[in-house]
Amino acid sequence: MSSAEYTIEVPRSGHWVAFGAVSIAALAATQIFSFLTSPPDMNMGQLEKILYVHVPAAWVMFICFAIVLVYSLRFLWKGREEDDLLAAAAAEVGAIFNGLTLVLGMIWGKPAWGVWWVWDARLTSTLVLFLVFVGYLALRAFVEDPQRRGQWSAAVGILGALNVPIVWESVSWWRTLHQMPSSMQSMAKIYWVGMFLNFGAMLLVMVYFIRRRYEAAAILRTAEHAAQAVALGGNE
Repeated sequence: MSSAEYTIEVPRSGHWVAFGAVSIAALAATQIFSFLTSPPDMNMGQLEKILYVHVPAAWVMFICFAIVLVYSLRFLWKGREEDDLLAAAAAEVGAIFNGLTLVLGMIWGKPAWGVWWVWDARLTSTLVLFLVFVGYLALRAFVEDPQRRGQWSAAVGILGALNVPIVWESVSWWRTLHQMPSSMQSMAKIYWVGMFLNFGAMLLVMVYFIRRRYEAAAILRTAEHAAQAVALGGNE
């Protein structure tokens, strides 16, 4: 595919700045609500409050990488540059939430396990996922040809996203220090309310971040197209 076949429409910011402000405010409000309304856990005490960030961040991370999978497949199928840029935007945001999940897990693990890190199945597979998507972003930074960059990064994004079910099921498939997934029966309702509220707020933040990163990438690619058109016109 030649560069001339790569066309992309630059999205308008519209009300997205206000949407972002509302998203951040919602996240702050849900955090405050969760911290003030949930009692200390019987075993973990106040440490359980980190779950209101750690667990929703992990859920949002999974959603980001599902978006990478879908739009990477769409790019390979249709060759639309918008799909490639959207997959890349989701990968950037997913890598941030992935890193946040790892850091929060380490902060929780130190008082819970006595160490910052163990080569636990859940932790290790989450780290592998993070490294794959850091590599994905590095690949995009070093490959200049849009078609090759889109194809190669789509392949890496698909392989990385396939690691998501491994991360999810790791505590069930292998013996692990990480606790098993909680259920409605094993955890008090007030804790679930806090986690779902924070998940909803983080989901809004995720949508905002992906939108703005896609918008920035579209503007950059449009400028590159314009520069290429000028260069080609000057050579005629």
